[in-house]
Amino acid sequence: MRSPIRHILAALILAGPVLAAWAEPPASSPDPAAPSKGMSSVLGPARSTADDFLPPDEAFRFDALAAGSDRVTLNWEIAEGYYLYRARIKVATASAAAQLGSPEFPAGQIKNDEYFGKQEIYHHELRVTVPVARAAGGAFVLPLQVTYQGCAEKGLCYPPITKTVSVSLPGGAGAAGSGGGATGDASAGGPSEQSRFARLLGGNFFLMFGGFYLAGLLLAFTPCVLPMVPILSGIIAGGGSRVTTSRAFALSLTYVLGMALTYTAAGIAGAAMGHEVQALFQQWWVLTLFAAVFVAMALSMFGLFTVQMPAAIQTRIANVSNRQSAGTFGGVAMMGALSALIVTTCVGPALVAALLVISETGQIARGGAALFAMSIGMGTPLLIVGASAGKLLPKAGPWMDFVKKLFGVMMLAVAAWMLARIVPDRVALLLWAVPALSLAWLLWFGLKARSHLVWAVRFAGLAAGVYGVALAAGSALGGTDPLSPIPALAHPAHELPFTRIRTVADLEREVRAASEARRGVLLDFSADWCTSCKEMERYTFTDPGVQRSLANVSLLRADVTADDADDQALLKRFGIIGPPTIAFYGPDGRERSQYRVVGYMKADAFAARAREALQAPP
Repeated sequence: MRSPIRHILAALILAGPVLAAWAEPPASSPDPAAPSKGMSSVLGPARSTADDFLPPDEAFRFDALAAGSDRVTLNWEIAEGYYLYRARIKVATASAAAQLGSPEFPAGQIKNDEYFGKQEIYHHELRVTVPVARAAGGAFVLPLQVTYQGCAEKGLCYPPITKTVSVSLPGGAGAAGSGGGATGDASAGGPSEQSRFARLLGGNFFLMFGGFYLAGLLLAFTPCVLPMVPILSGIIAGGGSRVTTSRAFALSLTYVLGMALTYTAAGIAGAAMGHEVQALFQQWWVLTLFAAVFVAMALSMFGLFTVQMPAAIQTRIANVSNRQSAGTFGGVAMMGALSALIVTTCVGPALVAALLVISETGQIARGGAALFAMSIGMGTPLLIVGASAGKLLPKAGPWMDFVKKLFGVMMLAVAAWMLARIVPDRVALLLWAVPALSLAWLLWFGLKARSHLVWAVRFAGLAAGVYGVALAAGSALGGTDPLSPIPALAHPAHELPFTRIRTVADLEREVRAASEARRGVLLDFSADWCTSCKEMERYTFTDPGVQRSLANVSLLRADVTADDADDQALLKRFGIIGPPTIAFYGPDGRERSQYRVVGYMKADAFAARAREALQAPP
């Protein structure tokens, strides 16, 4: 009988004044003790129960305040015995001059609700920070529409409440320090770097295009983009005597455009679907097929195929590989499109900003233009390679054949690099041994001429052979580090003691325990296929200065390699596009979102960021 009673009570609250007037006996009644007549006799008990519930605006007192030039704080004072649902809180703006970022919620409590299932709720008070991206300038009045819904512990659920408010933001947007990338000053606790890029998206189109182009140019020199250089160089070298400066540049431009268009389309699709864009391209079968293409191209450049296949399949692979290595524009464009897989591992503030703007505001044209500008920036060094290849590469002859085989070895290295994301570390060492030993063979036997240069090349081949053998031996001995393959000779790095979490409930439990102990929290989002994550683990987290800055901090790691429902829930909780992303919580259990780190950050800068974040006021 609980459900009918709740519905009656809800109806009474909504129609309170009318029903109260109808049910109340006349003031002039001569006998107050006499039995009531009519509807008052039916509604009397229910009316007395309904009087126990507060009106919605008293149960949930709401206001919105500016928290700087680019942030708004939403405040709720929740009466005793009442609670708000996190999932029912929505924030929107009708202004075309501003975009809202993902609301930043504190950890709540989990409740198994009779009607809505498992829900996160808040008691007593709630503070939600909403980032605002807008063009730099003076004061700005931001219209907001805030919808929320709550219930009383005694069983009554209020209908959704929508408040329309205007918040006056002070001037100076865009002047605050950086908070999320590898560069910038976070000492002021200003907006994150991705927020600055989001504001750039809402401003002048040409400034936006230029800013994202520069961001892509910086990404071009990171490990996740550099593997494209041997790919393109190998394709150009496959042209042999037909290579000229103009043709090489045209092939490079075709490759870069194929990569840029695919990267842009994939980013738009991923953001529109609300899916973590990296994981779309990091499935094991995708990486395996792509690595197989590189192996086929490498074997084609060696002039043979060592893998025996049926004649029809082998002929078709040979034809495809030969067409690509010969530099046909269709094949080069296809390789550029496939290479978009590589650059999706590069997560930085600019990418996060573009994808968030697409997903949250629906501005596909501007977001897509930003992604295209960034991918052209990443491809600029490749255009330089193409423009110079006609002059730098040797002409037809023994040296040209040697260079083609050298690029074939580089293709094998790219294939090993891609497969290393999805295999155990010991197996990855064995994969790296293949290009190392292939290089040794090429440098020792690849040149027939006699000269001092040939002996220098052969000495390099001997060194490559020793390294390849060390990799193979290290794999057999249990080694995992390509830079120190023999475990007994490796200098052990002191790794941080991260605690793995799988779910939002795990996170809330650990944050609550740290808060009770008055400890800060570092939360690291990582994945096996994330190149920059491995950089952070190898070069940043092992640094003594970083470890000192995290000496009294609870260290949590969310491994989102599987990209399952739990992983998606964690990423959605923080509005994260993908790893590496690092969040900091203060001893009060609240995230210091302005200090988030997106992408790789060097040790010194990270240690300073961590100290500031963990000491910053809420």
